[in-house]
Amino acid sequence: MSVAAENKTYFNFINGRWVKAESGGMEQSLNPADTRDIVGLVQKSSIEDVDRAVEAAKQAKKAWRKLSGAERGQFLYKAADIMEQRLDEIAECATREMGKTLPEAKGETARGIAILRYYAGEGMRKTGDVIPSTDTSAFMYTDRVPLGVVGVISPWNFPVAIPIWKMAPALIYGNTVVIKPATETAVTCLKVISCFEEAGIPSGVVNAVTGPGSSAGQRLAEHPDVNGITFTGSNQTGKIIGRTAFERGAKYQLEMGGKNPVIVADDADLDIAVEAVISGAFRSTGQKCTATSRVIVLTGVYDRFKEKLLQQTKEITIGDSLKEDVWMGPIANKQQLDNCLSYIDKGKQEGADLIFGGERLADGKYEKGYYIRPAIFDNVTSGMTIAQEEIFGPVIALIKADTLEEALKTANDVKFGLSASIFTQNIGRMLSFIDEIEAGLIRVNAESAGVELQAPFGGVKQSSSHSREQGEAAKEFFTAVKTVFVKP
Repeated sequence: MSVAAENKTYFNFINGRWVKAESGGMEQSLNPADTRDIVGLVQKSSIEDVDRAVEAAKQAKKAWRKLSGAERGQFLYKAADIMEQRLDEIAECATREMGKTLPEAKGETARGIAILRYYAGEGMRKTGDVIPSTDTSAFMYTDRVPLGVVGVISPWNFPVAIPIWKMAPALIYGNTVVIKPATETAVTCLKVISCFEEAGIPSGVVNAVTGPGSSAGQRLAEHPDVNGITFTGSNQTGKIIGRTAFERGAKYQLEMGGKNPVIVADDADLDIAVEAVISGAFRSTGQKCTATSRVIVLTGVYDRFKEKLLQQTKEITIGDSLKEDVWMGPIANKQQLDNCLSYIDKGKQEGADLIFGGERLADGKYEKGYYIRPAIFDNVTSGMTIAQEEIFGPVIALIKADTLEEALKTANDVKFGLSASIFTQNIGRMLSFIDEIEAGLIRVNAESAGVELQAPFGGVKQSSSHSREQGEAAKEFFTAVKTVFVKP
């Protein structure tokens, strides 16, 4: 059985086979640009389906662990080559499912391929250190060993990159995997899984089940044979998963929300700052955990910055993400659209001035999709809801500050701490920002969104469980340290 039947029905991947869910139920994955377009039907998996997948991963973990890192890496290299051949197909599917523009989806898919190759190379790197012993006749060293079975719960906003940046390190360090992707973009994730299948990865090493987070996702978090769980998504769900894993002693990794600030100093290059703010706030329709949400501008350049921001935002083209002339696509689903519109209403009710956009587009070519015009609020204060809570949509809150110290205080005045950026030409201001800002990803004269795959990624405060993903830092989560003392 292939990944999909002719009627666009996509199956679970368990123990090297594509299988139907025990329940027989299915869920639709719709194109948010035109909801008449059904991208596919995915399985509405039950607890029993998750149990089967975990059992397959459990049975496969010993043989997979026994392979050398180089041997495991060869499967990742093969999967990367196959993904590269299918790049256009996978990217188009991601665009249809999530709504990001086709160039963005192609970039994300290319990044996924690069991540696979990066971690394939990690299979040749050291896994421990020799440590001097006080006993001169003894030999002492450390080694890193896999956790065992790793559960992956991935979100809908990066349906290629995030599953891969979780699965690739888990696999190269000797773990087996069960992934439950978000239903909204499950078809894209299953196409990625099919690349591992074609690469010949042993049965049970990679498994995928689709279905509701409240049942399939929760079961993955609470399953006694899942040794580690890695999650990206909302704070509310992340805290539930974290508590569930903690109570049974499993290792967990949570990457959650952000309310990411950009500070624009009065010596900034405003053209560069405006371009970066628009890209950071409105690319992917603002649906990135590192998206720019608050723009804190020093008083001396506030009006000029605002004028340039408005002018360029008005030039944004909105529409079907598959079309070449479209810069911003739709919101990913109806629930997210309603959530975004409710925050815009809340901003107006609390006294912020909506100076551009914020309305749903529902006429003509927008009639069948989840479209919204990007919103810019003026006269926002730090205590307002739109300055405190993650909206996950194309909304900018402009906040005025008289000094850099005031701007830094405002930037830190949220429960989140994922990413942050400053635009300035002053080295002293750069260093003050780097030292004082409460964020895990800090960028200077660059947009708040984006991190290179070889660098650690994660947040502080309530944005993260304080572990890091990507780069060599991923080894910290996906392995445990074993200390060995040998005396002849």
